[in-house]
Amino acid sequence: MKRLLAIAATLAFSLFSANSQAAEKLKLLIVDGQNNHNWKATTPILQEFLNRCGRFEVSVTTTPPNKSPAEAWNDFRPKFAGFQVVLSNYNGELWPEPVQRDLEKFVGAGGGLVIVHAANNAFEQWSDFNKMIGLGWRGNGFGDRITTNDAGEIVRTPKGQGPGAGHGPQHEFTIRLRDTAHPVVKGMPAEWLHTKDELYHGQRGPAADMHLIATAFSDSAKGGTGAHEPMIWWIPYGKGRVFTTVMGHETYSMKCVGFQSVVARGSEWSATGQVTLPIPESFPTAEKTNSAP
Repeated sequence: MKRLLAIAATLAFSLFSANSQAAEKLKLLIVDGQNNHNWKATTPILQEFLNRCGRFEVSVTTTPPNKSPAEAWNDFRPKFAGFQVVLSNYNGELWPEPVQRDLEKFVGAGGGLVIVHAANNAFEQWSDFNKMIGLGWRGNGFGDRITTNDAGEIVRTPKGQGPGAGHGPQHEFTIRLRDTAHPVVKGMPAEWLHTKDELYHGQRGPAADMHLIATAFSDSAKGGTGAHEPMIWWIPYGKGRVFTTVMGHETYSMKCVGFQSVVARGSEWSATGQVTLPIPESFPTAEKTNSAP
């Protein structure tokens, strides 16, 4: 009897521990402060839906404004190591070198990094950042371009050939999954309609070990390239995972349920390698987009 009671107690403790771990929130840090986009309006949207999903404890750190004195930047030292995942909503001046090294160390040791929209425009002169993001808003002489053909096969265009980064007028466009088994998008429709946004094209970079998850067709009739352009991908960096989506131009773009699901699930996956967050019942279909309130 004593042995049975001991076994029962052990099982009960194991279940409690498992439930406690399942309930434990991931600490996520949003970095903003400079951007050619409306970060003062978009960061609260990111913060709200990431908190609402229940998986994260979200903090925000804001850099000094553009052209601030060096003393202001001396005080900007985010404690990346205190978080499981960092989300960049930043596109501006180069961070101080100690901050660069701290982020490299954080991701290299296994921390997650999430890049949203114009955050992949930043830091052209930072070599390891280019390695982490794989593709960025760069001229056509910077690095290779990645697209797919109609069959979903990767097409790599060498630097100096084809267009550099750009986009046509904003419009709704279809996201097409290229890796339906990836945990972030597993269970989502193979094609779904994203709300009004900028459809980036001609992204450039080293794209080493790049894992493409989804594309969108950049229609030449809408100012595009006539190619399937990367929309969601990830890059390994040391022991860490860098997850990028170039969706999310404005507040209305970030209210797309599809975008929010991709960012939340991508943040969880970049931090843990797993996804527990469900796909919302209100997720867009191939015919109709859907936005959160």
